[in-house]
Amino acid sequence: MSGLTAKIETPSITYEQPLGLYIDGKWVKGTEGKTFETINPTNEKPIIAVHEAGPDDVDIAVKAARKALNGVWAETLPSARGQMLTKLADLFDEHVDTLAAIESLDNGKALSMAKVDVGLSSGCLRYYGGWADKIHGKVIDTDPESFNYTRHEPVGVCGQIIPWNFPLLMWAWKIGPALATGNTVVLKTAEQTPLSALYAATLVEKAGIPAGVVNVISGFGKTAGAAIASHMDIDKVAFTGSTVTGRTILQAAAKSNLKKVTLELGGKSPNIVFNDANIEDAISWVNFGIFFNHGQCCCAGSRIYVQSGIYDKFIESFKARTAKNVVGDPFAADTFQGPQVSKLQYDRIMSYIQSGKESGAKVETGGERHGNEGYFIQPTIFSGVSEDMKIMQEEIFGPVCTISKFETEDEVIKRGNETTYGLAAAVHTTNLNTALRVSNALKAGTVWVNCYNMLSYQVPFGGFKESGIGRELGKYALSNYTQVKAVRMRLGGALFG
Repeated sequence: MSGLTAKIETPSITYEQPLGLYIDGKWVKGTEGKTFETINPTNEKPIIAVHEAGPDDVDIAVKAARKALNGVWAETLPSARGQMLTKLADLFDEHVDTLAAIESLDNGKALSMAKVDVGLSSGCLRYYGGWADKIHGKVIDTDPESFNYTRHEPVGVCGQIIPWNFPLLMWAWKIGPALATGNTVVLKTAEQTPLSALYAATLVEKAGIPAGVVNVISGFGKTAGAAIASHMDIDKVAFTGSTVTGRTILQAAAKSNLKKVTLELGGKSPNIVFNDANIEDAISWVNFGIFFNHGQCCCAGSRIYVQSGIYDKFIESFKARTAKNVVGDPFAADTFQGPQVSKLQYDRIMSYIQSGKESGAKVETGGERHGNEGYFIQPTIFSGVSEDMKIMQEEIFGPVCTISKFETEDEVIKRGNETTYGLAAAVHTTNLNTALRVSNALKAGTVWVNCYNMLSYQVPFGGFKESGIGRELGKYALSNYTQVKAVRMRLGGALFG
């Protein structure tokens, strides 16, 4: 294990960090001998260097996954798969302090929020552990001389590429349904945040999951990610990230072996507040909808529409609420918003803020860097925006939102749907009829009513339009990882003598 682990000290805990590639139940170095540094976004300094996977390492991992799929994993009872996932969930709970500290160190999210992520991750794994022995087909009656049934079989070897905004949570969202349905996995971490996924792989071993079933590698999208998307022996690829990258993965999957694809992509979600909404509750949810996780959420409520009767009051109250968001050290107990994940992301967000200013939008609050060290950005609210502005059309993926006035229900539905995205939306009203009409009319995979960012592993999540293909979470996710086989038995004699 020389060079494959390192002791890392965080402000809350000291732990042993794996640095290698987890392939076929072993920790190994990359075949090219390369490493890359992961950066602490709080102080802009390197944390540690991890081993980099290239195409050859992907190929080795795929071979291990294929061997396990056709061997030990195929022989493992569904109930045993469920027990292993449940054990893995228990280990997440046991290691909550370490996992949360790694997330805060590597990603920059507040420690309190990171602990919530760990709890949701363990819940997701436990949920799919419960599904493992409940996946079955149907008997279909067609005629007295036939016996017909369906089987829901594993897709096979699954390539999974996770993002940097919720590293552990996305690890669980991908691993849970894949293993419950009998697949094996080659998972690539985001190059910005590899540490928690690698540590989670040590828990895979402890949960008793056989070698080769879960393989976790760190590498870059243009090399390791591209190798996964185009690999001829990967049967399915699941990706969470930007719509631009999603298109590339879809093309690679089509040009290779036409592998199955699920994509959870970007968003530019409308958050609509009607005159009759409980304004204090609405402001709380709108604040959480955009500034949670530093605005680095694919479903962030970045386009806020407020009805004219409460618009002026809402802006002043929203500014006051935003001022209470504590921006700072993710390990501080009162921190709500930590740094953006990287220099690249920081620069990208600041360029959008500059674009908003140059386009004539009014900065109600924020609009600048926070502090002198780390990738911190002030929570930013723009008003006086028009629908054709860049900050209204493109996903910013940071603590930046726009607020617009509307008059009628029909108007706001039309404006809310004027986007190429369709991941999420929200409606704030005390009128049930309004809530139902608007929810039904909005073109989005999730619509929240009088809340925001309330995700549960029992409820499906995914997008309309350019926000993705397929669904994560809930029973619906299982269909992404199974293929249906029809078996028809002839009970009668020959039909054509």
